This record gives sequence, C-alpha cells and structure tokens, in this order.
Amino acid sequence: MSRSIGLAHIIRHDDGTSSGVWGIYTLQSAFQPIFAFKEGKLSVAAFEGLIRPFRDGEPQSPMTFFSTCPAADRLHVEALTRTLHLLNAGACLPQEASIFVNFDPSVFTERSIADNALREMRLVLHEAGIDPGRVVCEVTEQRSASQETLHSFVAALRGNGFRIAVDDYGADDSDINRIKELRPDIVKFDATWITQLMESGAGFALLTTMVKSFEEQGIRTVFEGIEEGWQLELAEKSGASMVQGFVLARPELAPTSFRVFGKTPDPVAAAGDTSAAAVVAPRTARPAKAFGRRAAP
Repeated sequence: MSRSIGLAHIIRHDDGTSSGVWGIYTLQSAFQPIFAFKEGKLSVAAFEGLIRPFRDGEPQSPMTFFSTCPAADRLHVEALTRTLHLLNAGACLPQEASIFVNFDPSVFTERSIADNALREMRLVLHEAGIDPGRVVCEVTEQRSASQETLHSFVAALRGNGFRIAVDDYGADDSDINRIKELRPDIVKFDATWITQLMESGAGFALLTTMVKSFEEQGIRTVFEGIEEGWQLELAEKSGASMVQGFVLARPELAPTSFRVFGKTPDPVAAAGDTSAAAVVAPRTARPAKAFGRRAAP
C-alpha cells in the first residue's frame, strides 16, 4: 500500500499546487471563503475545500463524478479529495486560515478504518505544513446505520486535534438531540432551509432562537448559500457567527487570489483556534425589519 491513498493519485504542478487523477477524471480544488461578523464588519474566517472534476478538459458536476464511483471506492476517493484540498490550502491560502474539509461518516464502518484514514491525513498535513488545529471536519448530519460508529468516528477526529462541524443542519433527518450528543464546534445551516425561514417573520424568529441556543452552548453557526443582500442582512440580525455564499465570494480554483486575506487574527475561531481575517467591508445600512425580499409592513 502507498504511504497515502490520496498522495498516490496526486500530480504536482510548477506553481506549487496539485491536482488529482481518478480514472478518466482530473480533479482540482476550489476554495470558498467563510466570513465572520464582528463589530459591524465582515472578515474572512476560513475557507471550504470543494472538489471540481474535469473530463477531457471539460468541467463536470461533483454529483456526476461521485455517482460514477463504485461504493467500494468511496473511501479512497474521499481520501483523495481531502488530500488535494489540504495540499492546495498549504500552497495558496493564508497560513493561519482555518480549512473546512468534508467527511462522510458512513464509509468509516470500523474504528480501524478511521484510524488509518486519519493517520494518512496527518502525513498530508505534515507535508502541507498545516497544523491540525486549523482543520474543521464537516460531517453530514444524517442518520447512519450505527450511532455508536458515528460517535466513535467523531471522537477519533477530536483525538487528532481536529474541530467538528455538522453540515446541512435543517435538512432531512436533522435531529437536535444528535447535536447535543456530538457537541460539534460549528453547525452549518442548510441553505434552502434558512432561506425558507427568512421568508416570514415567524420563521426568522425561530431561526434567531436556534442560533442563540447554539451560541449559548459555545457552538458557532454558519449560514450557507447566502446569495442576496437581504439574506446577508438577516443573517447578521439573527446573530449567526459566520456566512458563506456568492453574495460575498464565489469559489476559486487553486491557485486562488485569497492569500491577501492573511493579515489579522480570526475573531470567531472556534475552540481557541486563530485564523486569517482580513476586513472586507463595513456593515452599515441595516433595515429595521426585513423578511424575504420586502420590508415588513
């Protein structure tokens, strides 16, 4: 076996970045900034790694790529995508920036599988020059065959010094009790769900209550899929810690232009971490009340 399943499929480039190869696909990393609210301003707090597949030089959807991967290969493909993101993060992102990478807990059916994957990940982190404390592991908030396996996997992540984020909270099968059990550092709210809640005063009140409850437990919150200004205003008003979406920044293929963000400490680093946070824009002009696309009467 290679010293790392992921590294075995990596191609290095002269600019310091890397791409991956899996079958007929070439894989590239894209990164999207995650912004924090602090003192009336927005600042970059972290970056999420996103896979971008290409076939014969033409871009393909990630869903198309993953759908062609046999179930038996899923563990190896996920290792490759994380390896690619971490190597490229080391090459082209601010040195202090937090990095969000995805994990599918369903492929870690035994503790030994998780231990091997995390051992390989530590090799990649060492090569990339990234401290484990910078890494936030996103796990999908879905029902799995074994809750014991899921809890063991999350414990293994924590034991390796990584932080935990529950992804797509509010989507199907979400369960507040599982948040209590896993005690993640961060909860990422599902984009479609929060938009629906923002469309009414009652929905927004519920959203605000949930954010406050998480924050009181020391759990940071991220609103995903923020694509319009009114959503950004309501996200800030709700008390959300962080936001991510096209209205602020689109994903960029590595090498990115995001290194310029590595100037000041991250004001919202969970669990004591520090990340890059360049001031982007002052937050002014807040409507007194706004739900959906119109001001409330």
